[in-house]
Amino acid sequence: MSRYLVTGGAGFIGSHLVDVLVANGETVRVIDNLSTGTRDNVLRHARVEFIEEDLVEPGIASKAVEGIEYVCHLAAIPSVPRSLEDPIATNRANVDSTLQLLLAARDANIRRLVFASSSSVYGDSSTLPKHERMPPKPLSPYALQKLFSEEYMLLFNKLYGLDTISLRFFNVFGPRQNPKSPYSGVISLFISALCDGRQPTIYGDGEQTRDFTYVSDIANGLLAACRADRISGEVVNLARGGRTSLNQLFKILQNSLGTTIEPVYRSKREGDIRDSQADITRAHRLLGFNPRVTIEDGLRQTVEWYCDSVQNLEA
Repeated sequence: MSRYLVTGGAGFIGSHLVDVLVANGETVRVIDNLSTGTRDNVLRHARVEFIEEDLVEPGIASKAVEGIEYVCHLAAIPSVPRSLEDPIATNRANVDSTLQLLLAARDANIRRLVFASSSSVYGDSSTLPKHERMPPKPLSPYALQKLFSEEYMLLFNKLYGLDTISLRFFNVFGPRQNPKSPYSGVISLFISALCDGRQPTIYGDGEQTRDFTYVSDIANGLLAACRADRISGEVVNLARGGRTSLNQLFKILQNSLGTTIEPVYRSKREGDIRDSQADITRAHRLLGFNPRVTIEDGLRQTVEWYCDSVQNLEA
């Protein structure tokens, strides 16, 4: 049994990672300021210790890592539009808090820090699939903030010998992704609109592609990154390794929900990339990572969760 800290563990991806850790018999502590997460996501596990604090505040990170062996750092404001609107606040949440955590982890001699980065660091390169040797070309403050944090991970690894690994996530989706947030992922926004009888918005022509990855695969990949040997200082893509256009995605959801509602198309947003697909060769080789959930099965489970959630709220 090992001791884990999950920052942002009350959020979408973090809470699924907590589920996996608890199922594996690990001791888990969560720190979350609940800016995007919910307390219910943590309280489902009676043995999980919960700290409601903000990592960026002085002394909080040191308190959080006390007695911890592995840190999974998922706390962030994961939104390109939000970073365009408020780069200072998102930099504080995404970069300043990461530096506080790195300093605390270094001083506490933790065994490994796993950082949740983003495919957005690649920018709009036409090269597909995107591999870790490509030069980063961030197009938004959010992407730049993730890249800065990756560089901090590498620097602390080289200067202080802190064992770090950065995982670049690609368009994660699944249950517990807040469908009511304007900054939520496109899948949850589509489902929310269709269930409410509204026309979802697609920015651009809808032919842009993404590597949509189900959240349970990401949670298992995070655990594998904690346990893998000889990966200190690495940067690794974590995704399904496929491509789906937004128009294809919308058709699948239409069929799943049995609706004929059509989307509204608007101008492309600043900071959005055209195409994204991960090369997951390195994840397979270093982590033994093999995504198991197809996009169709993942969407079905996500729709079922959303329908159940709405019914529970209306009951």
